[in-house]
Amino acid sequence: MEELRRLEKLQSVVSVISSRGLLSSSSSSASDLDASTSSRFLSELVLFLVQPCGDLNIDSKILLVSDFIPKVSGPFLDEISSSIQRDDEAKPLITNSESQKSCAKRSFMDSADPHTLEKDQGVVAMVGLDAMKRANSTLEDFSRSYFMFHQLEISEPQSIFRYLPVLSFTESYIYQMDALNEKIVSESQVNMQSSSHGWNVESRVLFETDPLKPLGDVLEREGLLTQRIQQEFKSGKEYWALERKLCHALLNKNKICVEDVMRAIHLKSFDYRVLNLLLYKLRGVEVNELHMEFLSVSEFLVEVADDLFDYEDDVLENSFNVLRMFVGMFGPSNAPTELAKRISEAEEKYEEIMKSLDPHLSSKYQRRCEEATKEGGKVCGPSLGTWNIPAVISDEDAYRAAHR
Repeated sequence: MEELRRLEKLQSVVSVISSRGLLSSSSSSASDLDASTSSRFLSELVLFLVQPCGDLNIDSKILLVSDFIPKVSGPFLDEISSSIQRDDEAKPLITNSESQKSCAKRSFMDSADPHTLEKDQGVVAMVGLDAMKRANSTLEDFSRSYFMFHQLEISEPQSIFRYLPVLSFTESYIYQMDALNEKIVSESQVNMQSSSHGWNVESRVLFETDPLKPLGDVLEREGLLTQRIQQEFKSGKEYWALERKLCHALLNKNKICVEDVMRAIHLKSFDYRVLNLLLYKLRGVEVNELHMEFLSVSEFLVEVADDLFDYEDDVLENSFNVLRMFVGMFGPSNAPTELAKRISEAEEKYEEIMKSLDPHLSSKYQRRCEEATKEGGKVCGPSLGTWNIPAVISDEDAYRAAHR
């Protein structure tokens, strides 16, 4: 949470610097990445200058810096850097117990300083109440749809509460990062000066760090971080990057690649796979690859069904939506047919893998899908009826303008 606040502060400072033209543009040939790095450096400097420091006020700090900077040279900084490096190398190795004590001490002493908190990623991996509320529906659906694959009964409270702390924390943290990514996408809708890849300087500042590393640090400390979970974290970061790229491209009427769209829709449920893999690890059993493959196909169908249900809202919000992307790629007339082909292919695979499942488990999962459909929730499986593809919106700009 503190890391998130620090990044938001950086974004705010970057906005002020950019709006007032304080970043030198003399190097017009510099790349976007160079501009982003320069902007971040200056933003960090500004944040440092406004931090309280004894009796010094802002004017005093400016005078000190103005007098000091001209005296600083490259060799001087190299000497300081080398000295610090030698000091670090000369430090004795810290035992595990001493490291834990040190972390605990820093957690207490540095709690008011987000810049220091960044040194210990485990301290900053926190979730807010709003994220927990948003994650609640996903946790309920996960419990009702996935627990059966772990021989856990949703009707038994101990099955839920035994694993709830880790599952809830994980999903809530992912929701926080997802909300941050959605903010970047929504801001690109009003900032048409961003780059052709959907990135502006502010977006780079927010996501140039590893957004899921603090969560990974917590899971590693608990002995729960596996290579498979790390891979799903990479999938999540890739999905967020594709979401930014595709939504920006669609908004600017740029070309969209069908491989990117299909990759994104398959990656989108990475949080469910993280939760599922965590449950295997928490239970101390091997991952069932057949179940993972089946659920992966089901997740694809669920995501498509959700996108069809949320289509109009996603157009208004410029959110990733598979039907939106297909309209952008194939046009309003051909998009429904092209999407139907992909749905049919996934349904065939779904039915084929289901034949390999335990009959009792297969029947139980089908009943869960029927429950979800009656509740107006997610559809999972082709046997629940025909797909309803909504009328496509050929002119999104006009549609948004009409509904503002």
